Amino acid sequence: MSDEHSGACLCGSVRFKTRGKLREVVACHCSQCRKQTGLYYAATNVPVGNLIIEGEEAITWYRASTFARRGFCKTCGSALFWAADGAEEISIMAGLFDQPTGLEIAYHIFCADKGDYYKIIDGLPQYAQGRP
Repeated sequence: MSDEHSGACLCGSVRFKTRGKLREVVACHCSQCRKQTGLYYAATNVPVGNLIIEGEEAITWYRASTFARRGFCKTCGSALFWAADGAEEISIMAGLFDQPTGLEIAYHIFCADKGDYYKIIDGLPQYAQGRP
């Protein structure tokens, strides 16, 4: 699998390319991620310097907590990124990538907060809060 990937939001106003290996996908079930996506947040990440964005003017950043912000397309509303303050990596929603990606979910976090309308049945590790 290539170490270069590309993707876009639903309307194509925001396109991006990544260089380098992508981290395995993490599924976050916290209440903020559920409210942003309607289910859970499945994301990979890359070092900030390995992300090239076209259409940055179409990104709106929302500060949902005291330590991180979430980026979404202001045209179509697609959830795009999660960025912790001062972090060297940025999380990218896995569903935005053009296929194939070769990515797989590795584990689930904040399972204590997951919605009561679904079950996690994939047999992958589940953590009540963040990964220990």
